[in-house]
Amino acid sequence: MTTTTKPKLTEFIDAMIDIGQTGQIFGPHGIGKTATFFSHVAQAYPDAALVFVPAANLTPDDLLINAPVREDGELVLRQLVMSQLRPGRKFVLLIDDSLQAGETIQSQLMQVACNWTLGEYDLRALGCIGVFLTDNESLAETSARRSDLAILDRMVTVRMTANDTAWRSTLSARYREWDLSAFFGVWNSLGPEVRELLSPRTMEHVLANAREGFPLRWALPLVNGERLRLQDERGDRTAEILDRLATALGVRNPSTVPDPVRQVLKAALRNRWSVLLQGPPGCGKTELVRETIRTELGRDPLYFSLPVTNVEDLCAPLPTADGTLENLMARPFTGREPKAIVWDEYNRPKDKAAFARLMEITQEWSLAGQRIENLRAQVAIQNPPYHLGRKLLVARNNIAQATRFTCSLVVDPADIPANEWLISRYGGVAETVLEWWKHDIDDEGREWITKRTIERLVKLHERGLPLELATIYLGEGEYAPVPLTALLDRLANRKVTGLGEIALQAGLWEQRLRDERESPEGGHHGDVVHQVLANAELSQLRKHREVITRLVALLPPKLRATYLVGVAEDRQRFWMEVFASIPR
Repeated sequence: MTTTTKPKLTEFIDAMIDIGQTGQIFGPHGIGKTATFFSHVAQAYPDAALVFVPAANLTPDDLLINAPVREDGELVLRQLVMSQLRPGRKFVLLIDDSLQAGETIQSQLMQVACNWTLGEYDLRALGCIGVFLTDNESLAETSARRSDLAILDRMVTVRMTANDTAWRSTLSARYREWDLSAFFGVWNSLGPEVRELLSPRTMEHVLANAREGFPLRWALPLVNGERLRLQDERGDRTAEILDRLATALGVRNPSTVPDPVRQVLKAALRNRWSVLLQGPPGCGKTELVRETIRTELGRDPLYFSLPVTNVEDLCAPLPTADGTLENLMARPFTGREPKAIVWDEYNRPKDKAAFARLMEITQEWSLAGQRIENLRAQVAIQNPPYHLGRKLLVARNNIAQATRFTCSLVVDPADIPANEWLISRYGGVAETVLEWWKHDIDDEGREWITKRTIERLVKLHERGLPLELATIYLGEGEYAPVPLTALLDRLANRKVTGLGEIALQAGLWEQRLRDERESPEGGHHGDVVHQVLANAELSQLRKHREVITRLVALLPPKLRATYLVGVAEDRQRFWMEVFASIPR
């Protein structure tokens, strides 16, 4: 007969509830402390509610407030307690991230922990059967450390590790298509420092990305703009460990996927993910996110720009007639319609309070303890700390905040199909500027000329203004170090070679390619045509499809094959149709 060992954390929860003592639980981030409470309380105490209070985002008026109320026809001042603490039945109170609360909140939390009271309210009389505080003791993640012996003497404190929670069985039940014993075996074989970096929460993200066929490195968080490295005394072992995890699951660990941003967004909407997109300014991240969500969800996302978002834009406490303090969610979060949230400029928050609220929303999908109904995905968008050798004014984060995201994608400008949008909106001038951007400047120049800059170049050209004014101004009369001579030549209709020009002289280019067919390697003209076709946007290819079919038939097979590798599905479909129409 087999027996199942009860996780240490669930035993501790049961013991504290049984003896009526406050339990304080410390342990590394992401080991499943909070998840264990949600699952165990629902299973072991079906007649009780779990009241979850994320302390990191509490303000002094959230728990308790003095407010005027009318009694017997007169206004009197009464203390009102947050409505979650009066659920109308027995409840277990879980104060999460308890060390991350501010000083005023710490005083309120200590009254709760020591006496099970809050102001004039006795929590036991309200139905409380257990009080627990959880957090990670690391000063890298918290703002306080408890040292008052009078307070510490009122609590039973325990330290937990990943081996004390039921994360393995939880993941096995969630990913039944795999036998995860070998997957867990890889984790068990790692040293303690690497296991702490590769927390159970991150291991879950590895499984989620593996299920979608994404690179497993996207499961690793971005801490202060840098991908987390799994390293020990042997050095950086990230690639090795992720490949071992992929092998244990029997899946590939690709380096990337075609059209990565849209694929990640679609997966987020399918699977209810929080995802983080980090990329340089001006490359079109936000517009692509909004367009993709609008297409997939059938409605615009809820959009918040963090530099101008206050806590009150998300929720605010309000006294109610029944003597409680109700946290009202902002109207966009209410209603039963499907929702997706975009947190733009995620690492540029207006203040710490607003950013703290996001920790609850991105991890628990709730706001002030209330579920956001039919929330399908959350997308945070941010810039890296450095770009083109210059520091950007973005905030720092810690690993606990960074691991809130199932997928963290570093976006390259080439991953954003902004070129199509520019062509559809601005036509031939945009095509000309894009041809210059692709062919006439080097990689560093392309980093300076963002898609936002390209749009300005088009607009200034149409108004007859100097093009230098469209580039990034660096101060002291200096602009981005990118020569514009070749662009001026193209805009002045001097001789250039692009897809439009080749199409106008299709017969001449066909003859040139025929003359080079004797060489299996092709020649200069074949290289020109190949480069133009490889860099052309899909809308341009479709516009000149007939000419392209004639020219591609004359290119060496090894060049044709490259058009199907690592491209988006719609582009791949175009080329398959072209190849199918080539006469045999």
